[in-house]
Amino acid sequence: MIYLDYAATTPISEEAMDIYIKASQDFYGNSSSLHDIGSRSLNLLETCRAELAHMLNGEQEGFYFTSGGSESNILALKSLLDANSFKGNHVITTRCEHSSIHHLFQKMEKEGYEITYLPVDETGIASLEDLKAAIKETTVLTSIQYVNSEIGTIQPIEEIGKLLDRRGVIFHCDAVQAFGKIKIDINQSKIDSLSISSHKIYGPKGVGAAYINPKLKWSAQIPATAHEKGFRPGTVNVPGIAGFVTAAKSVYDKMAEEYQRISGLHAMMRDKLTALPAPIYIEGSSTGLPYVLGLRIEGMEGQYAMLECNRYGLAVSSGSACQAGNQEPSPTLMALGRSEMEAKQLIRLSFGKQTTMEDIHITAEAFAKLVENYFPAIRR
Repeated sequence: MIYLDYAATTPISEEAMDIYIKASQDFYGNSSSLHDIGSRSLNLLETCRAELAHMLNGEQEGFYFTSGGSESNILALKSLLDANSFKGNHVITTRCEHSSIHHLFQKMEKEGYEITYLPVDETGIASLEDLKAAIKETTVLTSIQYVNSEIGTIQPIEEIGKLLDRRGVIFHCDAVQAFGKIKIDINQSKIDSLSISSHKIYGPKGVGAAYINPKLKWSAQIPATAHEKGFRPGTVNVPGIAGFVTAAKSVYDKMAEEYQRISGLHAMMRDKLTALPAPIYIEGSSTGLPYVLGLRIEGMEGQYAMLECNRYGLAVSSGSACQAGNQEPSPTLMALGRSEMEAKQLIRLSFGKQTTMEDIHITAEAFAKLVENYFPAIRR
């Protein structure tokens, strides 16, 4: 089967697995323990923290290891909002954010927070002018993702960060889909808070990291938590973190080269799909992240297309949450102005380091069969 769902998760790399196993055997001590075995684990943990800070140009003491992107988003946002509630109760975001952020803000609306959802253009980009107009005296925080997971749109993060910095608004950026694919510079982009995940970059699952600028106040969500300076409870997963940082360093060392390779595969896939005699629409911008290709086949539900692709030996995503035969419309496509029916048609192909040119040819042939069987009028 051809795997084209790398935006959902990736296979762990051999390097990350080897380090995970070695750390599990040789650095098994609790990093909070005061004996020498615990100190060995602590030293490895801090080495990993320093390496991550170097890759992202952030402050080492601002990184906190978590169980993944969703927890990083939730803990960072809630910790910052709780500690800075005296400044106001207004938050700015978009409707294209990851569900962990969207659902948290829905909950916080019920708790008295005012949430402003910025509009986006037809490619999913938020306007700086709209952001500027939305800021008010009670605005505490803005949360805008780096890259959209469904259509690959890249937001103008550096411009957003500088605008928010001038206005004194905390900037949280969900960088889960961007990390390891494009260069991220926390200090240059004026990002105050950031979330990343291991299993999106060939690291072990159940590991991630949150960054909070050490100059900012944040409030621990569980009182008297001892681990990660009180950021989250639970014994720190040192072997998983070592595997995560190993995977991150590996992709960072080859990031520019791999970006070019994936860009070529993306362009070829896009050309082959749009050349088919069927109503296929590519969503997002042509200058978006090439690792993600979101598309619609008019009249065909994404869940149906996903299941048919599976029958043809392709592992793809419908691009949104599915429940036993009832696909919810993509929130991203709804934000782009698509109808509910159109938003249910989203299919996501996402590429990774095992994707080859042959995979693209086979995928195009499978889509040709899919649309030929679905649209009898185009049969030869």
